[in-house]
Amino acid sequence: MKSFIHLCLFLSLWVISTELSSFGQSQPLYVQLGSAKGALYKPDSGPEPHVAILLAHRSGNFMHHPGTRELTARGFLVLGLNTRFENNESNVIFEDVALDVRAGVEFLKKQPGIEKVVLFGHSGGGATMTFYQAVAEMGPAASQGKDKFVHGDDRNLSGLPPADGVILADAHPGISVTILRALDAMLIDEDDPSKLDPDLDPFSAASGYKADEPFVYNTEFRQRYHQAQSDRMNRLIDKALKLKDNIAAGEHVYRDNDIFLVLRSRSGGLKNRDLSINDSTLRPRRLLKNDGTIVTQIIHSVREPDPPQDADKRSGGALPFYSTRVFTVRSFLSTIAIRSTNSIDGINWASSNNSVPNNLTNMTVPLLITAMGAHVFIRDNEIHYEMAASADKEFIVFEGATHNMSPYMPRHGEPELYSNVTRNYYDYVAQWINKRF
Repeated sequence: MKSFIHLCLFLSLWVISTELSSFGQSQPLYVQLGSAKGALYKPDSGPEPHVAILLAHRSGNFMHHPGTRELTARGFLVLGLNTRFENNESNVIFEDVALDVRAGVEFLKKQPGIEKVVLFGHSGGGATMTFYQAVAEMGPAASQGKDKFVHGDDRNLSGLPPADGVILADAHPGISVTILRALDAMLIDEDDPSKLDPDLDPFSAASGYKADEPFVYNTEFRQRYHQAQSDRMNRLIDKALKLKDNIAAGEHVYRDNDIFLVLRSRSGGLKNRDLSINDSTLRPRRLLKNDGTIVTQIIHSVREPDPPQDADKRSGGALPFYSTRVFTVRSFLSTIAIRSTNSIDGINWASSNNSVPNNLTNMTVPLLITAMGAHVFIRDNEIHYEMAASADKEFIVFEGATHNMSPYMPRHGEPELYSNVTRNYYDYVAQWINKRF
């Protein structure tokens, strides 16, 4: 029995070591970069890299992001960076995140043989990387403007070294927008989670909701709901601005900052249940299929709608009371606040620095925008492409890819339908980089 256990242990360790070596990096180097920290991945063999790639997110742990190993295996030097706000979403001051990205860029530019640095923005990392690049190219003015609630500091954001290219990997428009679209539109009092408008219940028959089959919300309900989400965000912004002014005037109990709660702020969106909302391109776009071929067509997400929510979990017809997000006045205004008239297509992109579309209007380096064909950000990434100022820009969707660039598994269907997704994705990214740099 002991011999069998030892054999199993040996085989497990062998599989792990084989997987690591197949990624081309077995021993990442952990580095401290001021307030940030990172893991540096270098190919174990092959030519010395001349292109370095930086992965980072405002608050997530990207030191072990799958892209660090996948991209190293394709011959690049890769740094997975964690900012000063790692696992600390409640306190993110978004403009300060750029200072940690700067440390990563400067570190990579000093590595032997490195000639070019490319920023890789996955999910919320898209706003992080595009904000950095916009300020690096245009100066602090890119972080300022009459519509913004928080302006970047001229001294801190001057002289950022620009990267040579940017890759967006299923980047959402910004956490500001994702929270806007997640707000429970039923709430009519930002201080009392029990005060709800029953006419905005997304689970009522009047909305078009059907619990046992795919459905589409009726047009009138969608319009009212998305407008009500914007009304909620605008109320929250006004509340935070008033608190900020009172703090500055010494009229608040706290003299520097305070906690700021956003009630009923998770899973309030309609689009996860209704596949007609922002789930396809408006124009024919390039789609990389599982077999490696590329076609041009109107692209629809292959994802399935979220399962129906049990009525007894809806807490009075909508969302449970525990769906509260915790911020501070400062972090809310810096990272979350964004003005809009409609949460889907009436957003003032210029009102937040945490806004990929606005940032893309202020950067010009080569840009690759990739969307995952089994997730919810296809149309958002098409908007990124439409608004981007870069002359060298490209947009492509990966069939059957989940948000993490892994194969989508349909609830009912072939489990191997999208088996090549991960390899297809990173191969394409590598080819794009090598072609330019």
